[in-house]
Formats: sequence, C-alpha cells, structure tokens
Amino acid sequence: MENIVLSINIFLAVLLVISVLMQKSEGGALGLGGSQDSFVSSRSASNFLTKATAIIATLFIITSISLTLITRGDLPTTSVLEKIEEKQDPSEPEIPKSD
Repeated sequence: MENIVLSINIFLAVLLVISVLMQKSEGGALGLGGSQDSFVSSRSASNFLTKATAIIATLFIITSISLTLITRGDLPTTSVLEKIEEKQDPSEPEIPKSD
C-alpha cells in the first residue's frame, strides 16, 4: 500500500512541476519576466492550468499526509536512550563520575 501511494505521490509531484512551469508568468520575477503571449494566448487555457495546478497540488498534499499516517504506524514506541540503557552489561565496570 505504501509503495502505491508513494508512486502516486511522485507522479503528482512531476505533474505539479510541469503544470507550474507551463503557466504564464504574471510578475516581473527579478526583471526576467518576458512576454509569453505566443505560448498560452487565451484566458481559458490559463484558467484551466490554474485549476489543474490547484487540483494536483491538493492531491499531492493528500498523498503526502497519507504517507505520513501510513509510516507512522511502523515507528517504534521506545526511545533510543531506553534501548541503550537495556544493552548495558552489568558485568562491565562502571565509569566513575567526576565531581
């Protein structure tokens, strides 16, 4: 199950990057915002890309949260320090504490 959700998450991440890069630049972006009128000229195409990006981003967040919830069940409930304390052998001499 975790592998399937992870695959979907990676696929959505790639789609999200592609959909963001295909959108028309609205700002100056450090003075590099050139005219892209020939690439996406109609408003309906940009509205479609905006809605598609929002949907893909929402699905990406949902899959990311579900991955977190799936893997959370696999985590141990004990602390690392508790494991170290359990592994100490009482036959070994203790290191004296300094004042």
